[in-house]
Amino acid sequence: MKKLNFILVSILLSIFVLFPNLTYAQKILIPMDQIQNDYLRAYGLVYWSLQAPRQYHAEWLLNYRDGSFLIDDLPDVRQKADVMGVTFQPISDADLNAIYQIMEGSNMDAVLLEKAPKIAIYKPPEKESASQISMLNEPWDDAVVLALKYADIPYDTVWDEDVLAGKLMEYDWLHCHHEDFTGQYGKFYSSYRNAPWYQKQVAAFEASAKAAGYKSVQEHKCAVVKALKDYVLQGGFFFMMCTPDTVDIALAADGIDIVPPEIDGTPLTPDCQSKLDFTKTFAFKDFTLETRAEVYEFSNIDNPDISLDPSDGKEDFTLFEFAAKYDPIPAMLTQDHVGIVKGFLGQTTSFNKSTLKDTTVILGDIEGSNYAKYIHGACGRGTFTFLGGHDPEDYRHKVGDPPTNLELHKNSPGYRLILNNVLFPAAKKQKRKT
Repeated sequence: MKKLNFILVSILLSIFVLFPNLTYAQKILIPMDQIQNDYLRAYGLVYWSLQAPRQYHAEWLLNYRDGSFLIDDLPDVRQKADVMGVTFQPISDADLNAIYQIMEGSNMDAVLLEKAPKIAIYKPPEKESASQISMLNEPWDDAVVLALKYADIPYDTVWDEDVLAGKLMEYDWLHCHHEDFTGQYGKFYSSYRNAPWYQKQVAAFEASAKAAGYKSVQEHKCAVVKALKDYVLQGGFFFMMCTPDTVDIALAADGIDIVPPEIDGTPLTPDCQSKLDFTKTFAFKDFTLETRAEVYEFSNIDNPDISLDPSDGKEDFTLFEFAAKYDPIPAMLTQDHVGIVKGFLGQTTSFNKSTLKDTTVILGDIEGSNYAKYIHGACGRGTFTFLGGHDPEDYRHKVGDPPTNLELHKNSPGYRLILNNVLFPAAKKQKRKT
C-alpha cells in the first residue's frame, strides 16, 4: 500500500513539474476599460507575449470592454504583467465562453494577433556617418518613441540612406514624426533661421542631399518619400504624426520647385500650384500651397484657426465607432476608453476635410468643424494612418520643451491611439465557429 501511495505521489509531482500551467486558468484578460492600471504598458505586455521565442496566443477583443486583450495564462505572463503594473484577470472556460457569447450578439469581434511586428522609426542620425555630417539632436520629442520606450516595445531607426537602399522592406511598420519632406526645414525660417540647431540641420540636410547625388534637399526628400510610398504599396504599414501633409505635398510636387527662394536660394517653379499632381498622394487632394517663407504653414490642409487655450475644448476630437465584424481595421485603430479625446496642437493640428480624398477614412474629427484629426486609408497592399498634432499630453509642445513623462500619463487616451497603430500589423481577422 505504501509503495502504491509513493507511486501515486510521484506521478502527481511529475505532472506538476512537466505541466505547471495546469494550476492556471486557460486565459487571462487584459481589461482596457476603466479598471486598467496602465493602458500603455498593457500594449507592451501584449507585444512581449507575441515576440519570439514566446509567440503566445493572443486576441484583441474589439469593442469589448474598450478593446481588451486575451493572452494565454502562463506563469511568465503573470510575472511580466506584475512587473509592468498591468491589470489582468484570470478567465475560466465558462467565463471565456460567456465573453464570446456577448461578442457574438453585439458590435464586437475577436481578432487573432499572430506575431510582434518589426518596427522602424524614421529618425535623423545623431552620429557622423561616412556620407553625412553629424546632426544636432532635434529640439523636440517624438511621441511615438516616448510611447514605445515607456511600453518597452523595441524598434530600429532608419534614415534617408536606409530608405533609399530599400531597408524598409525588412520592417512591418514605419513611423515618421514631425519630419518635413518638402525641403523647407519645417518652415522654421522666420522664427529660427539664426538658431544653431536650425543652421546645423540645414547644413546636414544639404550635405546628405549632395552625398546622395541630388541637386537639392527637396529633390532628395522627394526620392525618400517615393521609396516610402513603394514600401506601403508592397504591404507596409505607415503611421505619421504632426506633419503627415508634407508627405503628400512632396509627392504632388515631384519635379516642381515649391521651396521659397529665401530658404533654398532658387526661384519657385512658375505657376507651381497648377502643376501639382494629386494622383500621386496618399490622403490629400486639391490643397493650396503656402509658399511664403515667413508663414509657418505648408498648405491649407492644416487648420489655421486653433485655440491656444486647452481648457476651452475647441481642439477636442470625437472617435468614430466602427462595426468590428465588418470594419475591423478602423475598429482596431479607434479602440479607446473614451469617446472624446482631448485635443493637442502640432505644426499640422488637424486636416481640412475638403482636401481629403474620397478613399480616405475619417477615424476621428472635431465636431462642428470642417476638420478631421485622425485619418486612415489603404494604398496598394499596405495602409497609412495620419494623426494631427505633436504630443497628446502636451497641448502646445514648443521647440526646446522637455519630453513628456509618460509615468504621469499612463492612462492617456491619445497615446492609446498611437499604440493601437503599433499593434495593428500583428492582427489577422479571426473567423469563429458558433
